[in-house]
Amino acid sequence: MKRCFIYAAGTFYGLREPPRGGDLQIAADAGLLLCERLGVRPDVVLGDFDSMDVRQAPADCIRVPVEKDDTDTGHAIRHALDQGYRTLILVCALGGRLDHTLANIQNAASAAAEGANVTILDEREEITFLTGGTLRLPRRKGWGLSVFSLTDRCTGVCLRGVKYRLEDAVLTNRVPLGVSNEFAAPESEISLTQGILMIAQTKK
Repeated sequence: MKRCFIYAAGTFYGLREPPRGGDLQIAADAGLLLCERLGVRPDVVLGDFDSMDVRQAPADCIRVPVEKDDTDTGHAIRHALDQGYRTLILVCALGGRLDHTLANIQNAASAAAEGANVTILDEREEITFLTGGTLRLPRRKGWGLSVFSLTDRCTGVCLRGVKYRLEDAVLTNRVPLGVSNEFAAPESEISLTQGILMIAQTKK
């Protein structure tokens, strides 16, 4: 399975899941500085470098315009998809500026809608996305579970193996009905008929 790690410039916490041999690693703009703190040598460095000294970027970096319709992390996600990667892991993509956190979530959801398996990792969060079908999650001691609709409506939502079950429910992006659930079985099952559902596992 071809995986791509994308390092953004959000809150630094360390690297909970280390890359394996053969994984592509992309530093998005000031994500390069975080790579240095992690001891990571990225395969690709990409950005407009408006948030760091461009002289710190390698000569073969990919420059994108400062005035653009997307973020540097968004361009990194697009680069990974264009290179054929369908398993993306975003690191340091939460915290920091709220606008960039929301942009990272939207870009991750957009990639999921194109068929990618996207995970956003943080010290206390693991965010994934479901665009249809069923996802099974093993119970994690000390972790909670929340689901949010990232489209106007998510239909056919079922939550099983959790404290607060749902059966064929409709979630909207205006009411957080799926927030703060709990694992209640060795394995929880989340299914969805239509829409984009964000699944957030949170360490308590």
